[in-house]
Amino acid sequence: MAKKIVILNGSPRRAGNTSALVQAFAAGARRGGAEVTEFFLGAMQIHPCRGCWGGGRDPAHPCVQRDDMEQIYPAYRAADVVVLASPEYYWSVSGLLKTAFDRLFAVAECDANYANPVKESVLLMAAEGHEFEEAEYWYDRLMGHLGWTSLGKVLAGGVLEAGAIRGRRELADAEALGEAAAKK
Repeated sequence: MAKKIVILNGSPRRAGNTSALVQAFAAGARRGGAEVTEFFLGAMQIHPCRGCWGGGRDPAHPCVQRDDMEQIYPAYRAADVVVLASPEYYWSVSGLLKTAFDRLFAVAECDANYANPVKESVLLMAAEGHEFEEAEYWYDRLMGHLGWTSLGKVLAGGVLEAGAIRGRRELADAEALGEAAAKK
């Protein structure tokens, strides 16, 4: 049975460097036999979590808010692997990605113990600079708190302008990681 991979692309640029990493990863994953679903968060209407603790009453609609998260919830539940893709903003992930990820808590609210579904995960990031320590810290701690397994990270620094990642080894790394993630 093919692995199901969900990509949460937290870049606001469809043709940006993060999106290039996503495309490379997805190509490798598909070559490895995975079913890949990408959500380009920059084109979706996703409201921030209200912290209302009102979710979890209806597994078909885990959150009380009705927005584009309704598209993500079923794919997230079915996914074996969740890819977090983001440009680095102020030494962490973008607000687009963080907002969508926060809203996944409604799925945990469907469990009496607030347990998140156990997944494997990948981190893809592009940045102007070369310092990813804070973003990696957030991701590594998130994996620990959720009980998820990280399959790897591809961090591409020094890529500010859209397209600056062309020809960089990180694209090949993302593609190889996608293929490996599909087969693990």
